[in-house]
Amino acid sequence: MTQSDLFRSGRLLVVAFEGWNDAGEAASGAVRALKDVLDVVPIADIDPEDYYDFQLNRPHVELDDEGKRRLRWPGVTLYGPAGDDGLPRTRTIADDPIGVSGTNHENIYLLLGTEPSRGWKTFATETVDQALTADITGVILLGALLADVPHTRPIAIHSSSENAEVRDELGVERSSYEGPVGILSVIAAMAEEAGIPTVSLWASVPHYVHNAPSPKATLALLDKLEELVDVVIPRGDLLDEAREWEEGIDALANDDDEMRSYIDQLERARDAVEAPEASGEAIAQEFERYLRKRDDEPGSPAAGDGPGAS
Repeated sequence: MTQSDLFRSGRLLVVAFEGWNDAGEAASGAVRALKDVLDVVPIADIDPEDYYDFQLNRPHVELDDEGKRRLRWPGVTLYGPAGDDGLPRTRTIADDPIGVSGTNHENIYLLLGTEPSRGWKTFATETVDQALTADITGVILLGALLADVPHTRPIAIHSSSENAEVRDELGVERSSYEGPVGILSVIAAMAEEAGIPTVSLWASVPHYVHNAPSPKATLALLDKLEELVDVVIPRGDLLDEAREWEEGIDALANDDDEMRSYIDQLERARDAVEAPEASGEAIAQEFERYLRKRDDEPGSPAAGDGPGAS
């Protein structure tokens, strides 16, 4: 490991939460895709009792493999390459993950679950404590927000870090966002205070398809994530799903002149931007517009009650 490759070559925790940080299910979808191809197992759960309002995030009843009804509670799980003793284990050739390659695939941990409703400071402290116990050396936080962007163009991914050394190593910028934040920002701040550097990746999802999962945004996050974790991530069916997603929206737009005209306007605005990714200031402006839209919706929570960009 060289001095210029400290973050990428370390033991990395990739984090995503279902909820307001997860437009189009893009961030949670990216971590699920990683979980499916990495040889990871659950090594810790955070007890949901103190962190969730079960009227907002209700438990689900399901049938298990034996046909018995079980309750599945909202919560968060930490995954890692661990053995029965909960400690990192040494792989053999027979343990080779499904198609994942690269120099660091044995050092990737995942944190996935539902964004907590309350107790954020305690929740973030517990999360960082688990990261320290697992000897995590860097955290990558994934999020997705709704933005005025066209579905026909590449999904913009904004990368930022509060750590100067990481910014120099990865060539990312420092976020200039000011405003309401979500649990990702709280975890990032506490991790940095504990000496664990963090990077935040945010995908911009077209707001006019906000009710549908966005495999194209998930794919864009995986593309960027692949650069940071120093592994080659197989895409599975995501390429086909992203193409079908785009074609489906095209079909809807072709039957709706107003929608087609609006998308044309977004395409012209996007094409006028020289850089393939939006600037940090532009992402912040998109997020602020998103907050204002939510505030204008009947029954929407106040902006300060919800998550924001990291």
